[in-house]
Amino acid sequence: MNKAVEAGEPKIVRQMTIGQFEQMFPNEEACREYLYSRRWPNGVRCPRCQNDHVYASKVRLAHWQCKKCGKNNRAPYRFTLKTGTIFEEGKKPLLIWFKVLHLMLTSKKGISALQIHRMIGSGSYRTAWYMCHRLRAGLRDPEFRQLMGIVEVDETYIGGKNRNRHWDKKQPGSGTAGKTPVIGAIARKGNVVCKMIESADTETLTRFVRKVVSDKVELVATDEHSGYRYIGWVMPHQSVSHSAGEYVRGEIHTQSIDSFWALLKRGIIGTYHNVSKKYLPLYLAEFQFRFNNRKEADIFGKAIAGC
Repeated sequence: MNKAVEAGEPKIVRQMTIGQFEQMFPNEEACREYLYSRRWPNGVRCPRCQNDHVYASKVRLAHWQCKKCGKNNRAPYRFTLKTGTIFEEGKKPLLIWFKVLHLMLTSKKGISALQIHRMIGSGSYRTAWYMCHRLRAGLRDPEFRQLMGIVEVDETYIGGKNRNRHWDKKQPGSGTAGKTPVIGAIARKGNVVCKMIESADTETLTRFVRKVVSDKVELVATDEHSGYRYIGWVMPHQSVSHSAGEYVRGEIHTQSIDSFWALLKRGIIGTYHNVSKKYLPLYLAEFQFRFNNRKEADIFGKAIAGC
């Protein structure tokens, strides 16, 4: 057994340090070569028609032409290394984009745009905020696979407590009034899927479970929320009653998804302080990507490949 594990030290995956980052990306040219290798490992392809018979520009660096999807031979479709990526139309150099992405991926509970603005000197806070949101949009997982094994499903609510709101912003109703519901599912020791929803009703919860959980799952574990009562009709389902003080019954518990919710809320409360409903899906994508790739040593390279 690992001596560090025996001593009670946390088992972590070593990712790229700041020193390694600076050595790997000393200048803009190194960033362009890295993006090229990650985006087109088998050679340049047209981002519009995926044609591999393209022609490099003799005048401009990292520019190509595609005659197949252009208007004609004299008016080919022109594209660059950034075309079709989140870096397209960005005025900042790739090196700055890479630095921001590295900071986001190595911060377990996220890093605020204001902190990034202080660290990289982005010129204005709005520039750092824009870059962070563009990068979060690129962290969405395009290759979704349904969860297998033992899967935990739970919902949570994002928003401040009613008693802490100003008198003119207090919401009538229960403790969830004025908050945004989020539904999530996690495979034990596996990946997590979370999504913002409008209402935690039976139809919404059941539809989410049937979409993200395989019908060959071993067990779906939830709490006693009545919205999960129809899950047992299509897949094995057991629940624990938190209201009765029951949190674990053998393999039936929701502690894994609760741990992810704790990580998400610590990030919102401690790092971002406030997240609007409009941009909440982007923050969920960021936390989901970072959690699902927690065992990936080259998490930076995987993020760049998806951008």
